[in-house]
Amino acid sequence: MHRHLDIPDWSLREKVALTCRILFSQGHDSGLAGQITARAEVPEAYYTQRLGLGFDEITASNLLMVDEDLEVLSGEGMANPANRFHSWIYRARPDVQCIVHTHPLHISALSMLGRPLEIAHMDTCPLYGEVAFLAEWPGVPVGNSEGEIIASALGDKRAALLAHHGLVLACRSVEEACVLAIQCERAARLQLLAESAGRVRDIDPQLAREAHDWVLHEKRTGATFAYYARRALRAIGPDEIHPLT
Repeated sequence: MHRHLDIPDWSLREKVALTCRILFSQGHDSGLAGQITARAEVPEAYYTQRLGLGFDEITASNLLMVDEDLEVLSGEGMANPANRFHSWIYRARPDVQCIVHTHPLHISALSMLGRPLEIAHMDTCPLYGEVAFLAEWPGVPVGNSEGEIIASALGDKRAALLAHHGLVLACRSVEEACVLAIQCERAARLQLLAESAGRVRDIDPQLAREAHDWVLHEKRTGATFAYYARRALRAIGPDEIHPLT
């Protein structure tokens, strides 16, 4: 994989913008709800989208760089006040480089039922043992208390299903966060389909862990992200590619 997988050298801003476009195409948009952030090159700062723009309108050039208090360091406009809980996760998790928070349809439906996400299919094994569950909704996450609750529920895992709310991912890279966000929504859709027909059978733990480690290989994750990026760029059209950079 190191020799044969060719992955474009996108900038951090470009990868965040591409993630917004990819997740929009995968049904993660919910009006102006949801945020994607990534640690910036400046300590204690991160990139995020401007409040008032949908995921499908984000480009590398209209991203904001903000500090932990959401004060804008570069760019025009303001960040979503709900970004505040991201700061709590970044402080608690030095390993996290990117956070995705969205309200995709099937994850949201599952969250309404108050049931954790079940990982019982080969395709979703990268999520095995990685998805926490916050059973009680703390309200709109614009205050410090919500940030503390969500960060605590996430713990050391890569993802959490938030009851009556949606999804949060905290990952080692933008690529990993994007790919796992897609898989979380797919897993929720599979679970709802399977449960409509019967009981979901547990998957073998050892085999699930082996599949988890194989699929989450950094190079493979990068190649998967690049594939979704190519799809998003084709959908945008050649005349709209340049605003991403």
